[in-house]
Amino acid sequence: MTDSASLNPALVDWTGHEGLPRFEAIMDEDFAPAFDAALASHEAEIEAIANNPEDPTFDNTVVALEIAGDELSRVSALFWSKAGAHTNEVIQALEREIAPKMSRHYSKIGTNPALFGRIDALWEKRGELGLDVEALRVLERHWKSFVKAGAKLEKPGQERLAAINEKLAGLGARFGQNVLADEKDWALMLSSEEDLTGIPDFLRDAMAAAARERGEEDKYAVTLSRSIIEPFLTFSERRELREQAFRAWTARGENGGETDNRGIIAETLALRAEKAKLLGYENYAALKLDNTMAKTPEAVNGLLMQVWEKAVARAREEEADLATLIAEEGRNHEVMPWDWRHYAEKLRSLKFSFSESDLKPYLQLEKIIGACFAVAQRLFGITATEKKGIPAYHPDVRVFEIRDASGGLTALFLGDYFARSSKRSGAWMSSFQSQHRLKLKNGAIGEIPIVYNVCNFAKPAEGKPALLSIDDARTLFHEFGHALHGMLSNVTYPSVSGTGVSRDFVELPSQLYEHWLTVPEILRKYAVHYRTGEPMPQELLDKVLAARTFNSGFATVEFTASALVDMAYHTAEAVGDPMALEAATLEKIGLPKSIVMRHRSPHFLHVFSGDGYSAGYYSYMWSEVLDADAFAAFEDTGDPFDPAMAAKLKDNIYSVGGSLDPEDAYRAFRGKLPSPDAMLAKKGLAA
Repeated sequence: MTDSASLNPALVDWTGHEGLPRFEAIMDEDFAPAFDAALASHEAEIEAIANNPEDPTFDNTVVALEIAGDELSRVSALFWSKAGAHTNEVIQALEREIAPKMSRHYSKIGTNPALFGRIDALWEKRGELGLDVEALRVLERHWKSFVKAGAKLEKPGQERLAAINEKLAGLGARFGQNVLADEKDWALMLSSEEDLTGIPDFLRDAMAAAARERGEEDKYAVTLSRSIIEPFLTFSERRELREQAFRAWTARGENGGETDNRGIIAETLALRAEKAKLLGYENYAALKLDNTMAKTPEAVNGLLMQVWEKAVARAREEEADLATLIAEEGRNHEVMPWDWRHYAEKLRSLKFSFSESDLKPYLQLEKIIGACFAVAQRLFGITATEKKGIPAYHPDVRVFEIRDASGGLTALFLGDYFARSSKRSGAWMSSFQSQHRLKLKNGAIGEIPIVYNVCNFAKPAEGKPALLSIDDARTLFHEFGHALHGMLSNVTYPSVSGTGVSRDFVELPSQLYEHWLTVPEILRKYAVHYRTGEPMPQELLDKVLAARTFNSGFATVEFTASALVDMAYHTAEAVGDPMALEAATLEKIGLPKSIVMRHRSPHFLHVFSGDGYSAGYYSYMWSEVLDADAFAAFEDTGDPFDPAMAAKLKDNIYSVGGSLDPEDAYRAFRGKLPSPDAMLAKKGLAA
């Protein structure tokens, strides 16, 4: 524990319910002095490890590194949670300061010659250390992270790399804040019945709530939250309003002025390319893919283009069907991006005799949360119990205890489900604390995971249930799949715990979990009408299942276009004008003008708000190849909850974290590596 008098102990001593932080005891102003104290404490720990007079051993070097910086980890987890899910001007100002400061801190560690000397000595004689598979993976990770931090560079190279990393951290923070500002500042206020033509009750309620949040009574707000903008584009009969909202949605980060991200993108790409060259890689994609399943940009583009050709052909067929529908309405306009969702919904209603508005009353948030928990109990033997009245970082956040079959507490789970102006868009999983079994400095042995999910569903009016779209429900299952990856972790070392796996493997547990949403017995039990409590009629259930691949060309094209642009950015020799490269790439691959990228570059948070999915957006599809094959293993048994297969899944995928090579982990579960065939079949794109 640091002795800084200015440090609020609630930031590092988590004495809340079952070891939760005491969120209510933490003020925004506490973070700045806490970071200063925690950074100094971690630096002292690092110096002690690096300058240990004893010869390096796995315990006195690697294990010591694994448990060092606990205070910094705790302060950081609390701060970055707040920055993403409940930010404000104080937090944003500190974020702009802290991001480069943290980069400097870790650059200094990564280029500490004495520390790397100890790691390098262990790596050179790794075969003589008697390490098990997990410990060897941990040593390898530490060694590679030092090399990628510049440990082998000469001093000038190290200094330049540190400067690049610091600048990139600041740019990433600004990029994300700019997108949030554009989303927060724009709203289309509607009031007349004419403007609301086609809008179903559930969407009216969400739009009214959004308007009230912005101080507008008796109005309806179209916001840029996906949970409102997408259904508005789907149901609104007012084409000019759809176009206005769509253009605002796709222009986030590209509106000129202080929140314009185009300059940030150009600078980010130039710095990433320079970083790759410094470290001896041909381009930034080669650097990022070095420790993944895909391994090379060529392998990534090979998969993406194989899928692209099939997807764009299907999308052209879908576009023709929509054009026919438009003509039948007596209209003479082309299919434009603000038309696609609207007419696709009408076409689905015609083809399958149901619409999103028919389905939504059966998809209550509470019931779908229950379905997530029920599937986890069937597969993995865990139960979730909500604990009311426990403070979290926002009043909407809910706390659950996760217990194993014997009743032992194995994890804490927090659910943050509703959109708000202080939360960035999208959905994600993160952790306040990761599972491990090491002995800590306070004498405790190991820690349980504390995991949270963040979503952006439209908050209902007071007294009304939150109703989800089928895509919302899939998002809920997806993020809970990530949460399970963290909560079921059973490893020794923190650095390979839970989601500490390669980027193109991390989406497997989440995407795989989505499959259980549409298992018929789950839908029959949990998809019940919010007014009557009646289960979804079998006829409607059959239609939902039959329509699973409807519009798959569109969905696959908008994703794959984004992934291909990401790879183009990070394999190019130089990128002068990013928007020109985006346009040229889309023209080269033949993106229909009726579809846009799922994430256009100026608001492509995955790629430019930090380094997480840069040269890595493809990983959703790479993991989709795995998840389709993995669920087929259950289908082959005839039982989606087959106990033996579920045990193999838990033991080899959900619980091993990064303690095994992902290829070895997948082979242990499935007996082989997959081809894209099952994924293409799942999408309805098989030849």
